[in-house]
Amino acid sequence: MHTPASMVMGIVFAPLGLVLVFTAAITPQWREGQAHLRMAGPGTLLRSGTKSHGIGTRSSSVDVLLLLRSDGLWESCLQVEHSDLRQCWPVAGPYQRDPRVRLAQGLVLTSLFLCGTGIVLACIGVRCWADLPLRGVAASGGLLVVTAGLLSLTALGVYTHNLRRLGMDPSQRINNSRFPHLSLHPAGSLYFGWLGSCLQVVGGSALLFSFKQPRCPTCPSRHELSVSPCHSCPEVTNKTDIDVYEVSC
Repeated sequence: MHTPASMVMGIVFAPLGLVLVFTAAITPQWREGQAHLRMAGPGTLLRSGTKSHGIGTRSSSVDVLLLLRSDGLWESCLQVEHSDLRQCWPVAGPYQRDPRVRLAQGLVLTSLFLCGTGIVLACIGVRCWADLPLRGVAASGGLLVVTAGLLSLTALGVYTHNLRRLGMDPSQRINNSRFPHLSLHPAGSLYFGWLGSCLQVVGGSALLFSFKQPRCPTCPSRHELSVSPCHSCPEVTNKTDIDVYEVSC
């Protein structure tokens, strides 16, 4: 049994890419934001009386909290830095209703389904338990894996391009100093997704390249066969006077 190197490469890269894209899909770190929230401490003195009495205002302590906000496709989280205070909730509001977020969700789900189906077909086509692989079935699985990789790349591209505008309606923007401004930037889940999508494309392409049947070399003459048997020409199977032979293509 001889499994082509392209099939081995595809059957390894495709599941690895599926795991990375799935990890990116379920984690809420597609984008992150930081904001400083000023809070008056317990020792703050409030204004009382009038200036004529000579009583002014002075803040003895002001606590500054660093809030960490992260959003994913299906979950958002908020955490106070250097503390165990963390709360996560399903995406809701304008962010959930944003058509670009919905598009990314649909593309990622379709990508996961197609990649899983392609891997199953590729495993059937490779047939590690048999002598000859089913190249057509393996190539069909590779085509599905490549399509899945392209869909996830499209979802990641749409999300990254609109990362700072997702869930924000300029016509309803509220300017209020009580709500801190978040500086949003890409987070770790995006990088997992990019890497997994690229592995899917590479693995699926390797399976596609294995579709071509390898060409056997020219079968030698009977005199040459008596010295060294032909091990790669299928026509040898029709020779009844050859005791030992092997077909590897």
